[in-house]
Amino acid sequence: MPILNNRTSLFVIGGLILLAIIGIISSFSTNPARFIQGIAVTVLVCCVIYFVVRKFSVSSPQKKEQRAFLRAARKSKKRLMQKSGESNTKNSALGTLSPLKRGNKIRRKTSAHLTVIEGKKGKNKKNRASF
Repeated sequence: MPILNNRTSLFVIGGLILLAIIGIISSFSTNPARFIQGIAVTVLVCCVIYFVVRKFSVSSPQKKEQRAFLRAARKSKKRLMQKSGESNTKNSALGTLSPLKRGNKIRRKTSAHLTVIEGKKGKNKKNRASF
């Protein structure tokens, strides 16, 4: 800091800090209840100002991401509720057979896009499991 390079400014700043400490100590020693009350009021006013500024400040990217996440969660929940609603109506028609049906669910196979690579299929490989 260029302001601290000068010796006179260092003494002035040091003197101000010393006077502030002396004022705080004398204020606390003369009337401690009022000193604590003053600090509590100052902290309360600072908190109110902080929350008001935070409430009306420009929305940050984190808030936008949080809103997008909540929107996606609601959509996913709706979709899940619609799917479970359809399956509940099907199972309720079957009555007591619904627990038996759960064990034999048909899984949908996803189409795996794989290609066959021709190689040396006749080559003998060592059995690495036995030593």
